[in-house]
Amino acid sequence: MGDKLTQSVAQAANHLAHADRVACLTGAGISAESGIPTFRGTGGIWEGLAVEQVATPEAFAENPQLVWRFYQARRAALLPVKPNRGHAALVTMANLCPRFTLITQNVDGLHHKAGSTGVLCLHGDIWIDRCDGCGWRTRATGLCDRLGHCSACGQPLRPGVVWFGETLPQGVLERAVEACTTAQVMVVVGTSSVIQPAASLAHWAREAGATIIEVNPERTALSGDAHVVINAPAGEVLPGLVQLWASAPRRRPG
Repeated sequence: MGDKLTQSVAQAANHLAHADRVACLTGAGISAESGIPTFRGTGGIWEGLAVEQVATPEAFAENPQLVWRFYQARRAALLPVKPNRGHAALVTMANLCPRFTLITQNVDGLHHKAGSTGVLCLHGDIWIDRCDGCGWRTRATGLCDRLGHCSACGQPLRPGVVWFGETLPQGVLERAVEACTTAQVMVVVGTSSVIQPAASLAHWAREAGATIIEVNPERTALSGDAHVVINAPAGEVLPGLVQLWASAPRRRPG
């Protein structure tokens, strides 16, 4: 780790050690370190269909079995994928901070698999089966090629992800905004900071007085506004950041 990177990590740890309200937003970058297959795949085609053709409410209404098979294929690709050291470090972060909120744009469930709890999934969770009819939902534990139906009302079950043209899950964005605008420090990990409304969370946090720490191998749309920029993969730097945070003298705000 170079001197500049080491200094940035130490600076970030110092900010965290002086905070008791921390929000963290993660994006595709943290999952990419685990080898997650991309959403769109090569050319954005699945069995000759554009992804948009199997990721909309209209597609599900027209051919629910086709959409179900697409998401079962995505789940099958995710099954062998394991959380990385970045995911694990965020679990430790939650144990270090009295009020720690983890927000993610990812639907892969890796934060859940790593042991994080209370995650605010802005774009939903691919491992949730849910019913749009009555709201019944459950966490899937495996794969099932046959389209399921709600045990309460009989309607077809769908994956609990946000499709093109849909709004974010009820209440999730509101809770994310509240966490970010009341945080003393916000850590933004592995996101390009261009997809709305998630991209605005850090800006709202900064306007409310939070210190912004960005962890990303490359500069992003947020880098110019962040107080501390750590240009490195999360799995490489978050474990060390957490270790420094844990060993730093604590001075809680009054």
